[in-house]
Amino acid sequence: MFDAGICISGVGHHLPAKSEDNETLCQNLDVTPDWIVAKTGIQRRFIAAPEDSASGYAIAAAQRALTCAGVSASEIDLIIVCTFSGDYIFPPVSAKVQLELGATDAQIFDLQANCTGFVTGLTTASDRMRVDPTVRNALVIGVELCSRYIDRTDVNTAIYLSDGAGAAVLSHTKLDFGIKASAFHTDASNFEAVRMRGGGSSHGMIGRTYDPTIDHMEMNGIATWKQAITHMPKVIRRACEKSGVALQDIDFMVFHQANYNLIDYIVKKMRLDMSKTYTNVREIGNTGAASLAIALSEAVEKRLLHNGDTVLLAAVGAGFNFGASVWTWHMPGHEDA
Repeated sequence: MFDAGICISGVGHHLPAKSEDNETLCQNLDVTPDWIVAKTGIQRRFIAAPEDSASGYAIAAAQRALTCAGVSASEIDLIIVCTFSGDYIFPPVSAKVQLELGATDAQIFDLQANCTGFVTGLTTASDRMRVDPTVRNALVIGVELCSRYIDRTDVNTAIYLSDGAGAAVLSHTKLDFGIKASAFHTDASNFEAVRMRGGGSSHGMIGRTYDPTIDHMEMNGIATWKQAITHMPKVIRRACEKSGVALQDIDFMVFHQANYNLIDYIVKKMRLDMSKTYTNVREIGNTGAASLAIALSEAVEKRLLHNGDTVLLAAVGAGFNFGASVWTWHMPGHEDA
C-alpha cells in the first residue's frame, strides 16, 4: 500500500449550447411548467445537438479539469469514463478520450454504475492509485447524452433528463488529505424500475424493427424516490463511520442531481442544512453519471469548497445502487479553494 493521500486536484465540465425550458417541453406533454417545478424543482434541461457525442463532451470536460489541475495529458496514467450512453456499445469512450487527449500511457476503461458512476469511478481510481505508486494521476469523467434515449412525450423521463459531462483529476498528496473512505450498497429488489432495454443482448437490434416500448429509457419515479430516501442516508452514515467523521461535522455535500425535492428531503431527514450543499438540478436537470461531476465543478468555480473542509459526495443509480465518499478537501495550487 502506497503511503499517501489521493486528492481531487482539478475539475471541469461541459454542457450543450442549447437548453430547453419547461414551457417548451410542455408543448409535448400533458402537464404544466408549474407542475414540473412542484414535482422536481427543475426549470430547464440541456439538450445535445445532433452532431454532438459523448466522447466530445468527455474530452471537453477533461481538458478543463487538466488545466485546473495543472497536469498534462502525458502525466495521466489512468482514465475512467463513467457512462451508460457512450458513443457505441463498444469500444469504450475512454479509449477515444485517451487518443484525443494524447494520454498515450494511460490505462483505460469505462464504468457503468448509472447515476452512481462518478462516485464509484473516483473510489476505483483512488484505490488503484493507493496500491500502485506508478499511477501518478488519474482522470475520472462522468458523461451522458440522455436525450438520445428519451421519448420526449414521456412525462416520466422527459422532465428530468439532460446532457453534459464533468471530470476530475486525481493526484497524490499528503497522507491526511484527500479521500478518507467510501461506502456502497445495492438493493436490486426494484431492478426493473429504471431501465433501458433496447440494444441489450436480451433485446438486440438485429432482426427486429424499432419498438417504442423498449427502445426508450423507462423510469418509475415513485420507486426511485422510495429507494433513495431509504438507502441514501444509510450509505452516507456508513461512509462517515468508516472515515471516523461525525455526520454533523461534514462541511459540504455534493449529491447526484436527480431531483431538487429529493435532495432537500434527504438533507433534512439527516438533520443537516441545505446551506451545506450546492445544487444545480433546477437549472441543468439530471445528467446521470455526469450530474455530480458537473455540480462539483461548479461548486469549485464558485469557491464553495475550501482546503481542509470535510466533503461528502453521494449518489443513487439504477439497479438500485448507492455510493458515498468522504474527503478532506485539498486542491494543490488552489490554496483559496
